[in-house]
Order: sequence, then C-alpha cells, then structure tokens
Amino acid sequence: MLDQVVLGSDMSGEIVALGEDVKGWKVGDRVCSNFALDHIDGDVTPEIQTTCLGYQIHGVLTQYRTFPVHSLVKVPEHYSYEEASTLPCAAVTAYNALHGPVPIKAGDYVLVLGTGGVSTWALQFAVASGATVIATSSSDEKLKTAANLGAQHLINYKKTPNWDEEVLKITKGVGVDHVIEVGGPGTLPRSISSVRMAGCIHIIGFVSQDKDDTDLVGRMIMKAVLLRGILIGSVAQFQDMNRLITANPEKTKPVISKTFSFDQAIDALRYLDSAAHVGKVVIKVA
Repeated sequence: MLDQVVLGSDMSGEIVALGEDVKGWKVGDRVCSNFALDHIDGDVTPEIQTTCLGYQIHGVLTQYRTFPVHSLVKVPEHYSYEEASTLPCAAVTAYNALHGPVPIKAGDYVLVLGTGGVSTWALQFAVASGATVIATSSSDEKLKTAANLGAQHLINYKKTPNWDEEVLKITKGVGVDHVIEVGGPGTLPRSISSVRMAGCIHIIGFVSQDKDDTDLVGRMIMKAVLLRGILIGSVAQFQDMNRLITANPEKTKPVISKTFSFDQAIDALRYLDSAAHVGKVVIKVA
C-alpha cells in the first residue's frame, strides 16, 4: 500500500483520450471504473486485491486519471455523472450480496441494516427483485427515506433494542432470507437471530464495534447459516447490475445525501464521518 495514496474509490467520468490499441471505446464515452481494476470476473485473488482504488493504489479524487480498458463499464444512459459515481463500491457490493451463490428471488425477506450507501442500494435492488424489505435505523427521519424507497417494514433500533425479535414477528417466526450486515461485532448476534434456517448473512462492514460474548459459532451451526464476506465485486457483476438498473429505472434511483465541490473534499469526508447522510456523498471534481 502507498504511504500517501490519492483517496477515492468510486468514480464516473468522460473519456478524453485513448491509447493507440484501445478498441470498443471512443472519446466522449461516459464510464465508471471498477473498484478493483483487475477484478474482471470470478473470485477475488491476492493479485486482484493489489488493484483496489484508493487503498493499494492511487484513487480517483483527481481531475484526470488513466485506467486499463478492462476495468471500465458504461454508465447507464439515464444517469447523471453524480448518480453514476454512486455505483462502483456501494451498488456493486449490494448487488454482489443479493445475487451471489444464493440469488435473491421474488417473495424473499431481506433485512437491511442502516441507511448508508450499500444499505440503500440493497434496499432498492431487493424491491426491484420483488422481495419484502425490513429496514433498520436509529433515526425515524432516515426510516422515512427507506419507506419512500420501498421498505415495507421499519424498525428504529434505538426505540426497539431487541430488533431481532421484531424481525421474527414480521416473518411469523421464520426469519429473513438475506441480511445486509454492515454493523459487524455489535449487530451480528441479532442478525443471526433474525435470519431463517440456512439463510444468508452478507458481511459488508463493521460500523458497530460493541462486542457481544454470545457463542456465534454454535448458533451459526445450529441454524446452518451461510455467512459470506463481500469484497465489492467484478466488472461482470457491474455490467449485470447496470442491466437491472436500466430495466427498473423507477426503483433504482441513486440516493445522494449531499454533493460537495472538489475544493470541499475535506468537508465531504467530515460529513461522511458524521453519519448524518442517507445513501451516498458525492464530490464533483470538474
């Protein structure tokens, strides 16, 4: 990893120049880059991990940047650059979670924790797939946004600390098919309680650091839970996701909490850190 890396993993932009041997693209094309430049398809490898933007290599918080052709994906035609910039990390992660080894299907129950970037995208993809969404948040105002996005059941976990019990009531004791787990140590025990037998918990984040001494291993075995870590996704998944977005434009509109200018980048990071946002925070470079 670089000592002083350029930040930023998500981008959309316009091609302004092409290498001599580049085919399939032209100047003026609107594109996003995949988060891991070399993750074209299939499983992640240690070599692919070294191509993660804004982490092992310089990111996208810059006016110009070169990309390998194989990392680029066309922007959905009905999206602005700001909207498209929300796709590479949060949206692809959510899509990977719900369309992985056990793909979501109509009639499934999906539990979405919080209203950050991944969670709001997972909510929308679940609704677009015909699933029933249960959303949690500490804010009634944020839950209103979740309802507007299509969540059928809302739980304020500050008012209902035993939110897993509420999830089981909603699902008549069965549990949900998929959990979008962004809390980590502080929420995983209740996510296990909330999921059905042989259901899927998609581990995406660790924003809740409260620790629970409950025996998680035994509980996961007894429920035959599929616990899957999600490391963003591939170019192929990005392309598949864009087809879903294009087919469901009304149900897959990016949620942008606030847009900052390039010279307000530090303010944007502070705003993100405050957790006041719903969905994504955008920095407009141009």
